[in-house]
Amino acid sequence: MLQYVDGDMSAFETLYQQHKGPLFRYFVRQLDDPQLAEDLYQEVWSKVIRAADNYQPSAKFTTWLYKIAHNLIIDHVRAVKPVDLFCDANQDDEPFESQLASDVHQPDDDLARQQKASILKRCMSLLPPVQKEALLLNIEMGFTAAAIGEIAGVSIEATKSRIRYANQGLKSCVNQHWQQV
Repeated sequence: MLQYVDGDMSAFETLYQQHKGPLFRYFVRQLDDPQLAEDLYQEVWSKVIRAADNYQPSAKFTTWLYKIAHNLIIDHVRAVKPVDLFCDANQDDEPFESQLASDVHQPDDDLARQQKASILKRCMSLLPPVQKEALLLNIEMGFTAAAIGEIAGVSIEATKSRIRYANQGLKSCVNQHWQQV
């Protein structure tokens, strides 16, 4: 980032290439809306470009980048009523039971894998947003609790609790739904 600040345009391309996949997946998994994820993803890079002159390397670039992404998601959630999000998300989804029933024609292994994936996706969507974010940043992106705390603006202890509760909630939800299959 410091090279980009100094005018090296190829440094920006390197940063973009290095972070584009994980950052986009972060948005998709947080929002479950590829179009909105794309919009916010582009906004992150716009903010990086606009903030380049003021960039201070007090934290890792990745932490700074995900802090920007986190703030955009928070701003979006505040702008959209949670009830509207819940209604919109449920209008397009098939009922959980019919998703499972529609897979019956698959071979047993494929069916079990698809059912587990569907259950896990459903359970992830039921997690509170702060827990979901902490878990995704930890497991998928490999961030430490300290880095996640810095991104989310909370203590390390709060971050560890969010990850622990997310794991417990997922385990409980998956077990409950898997027993129903």
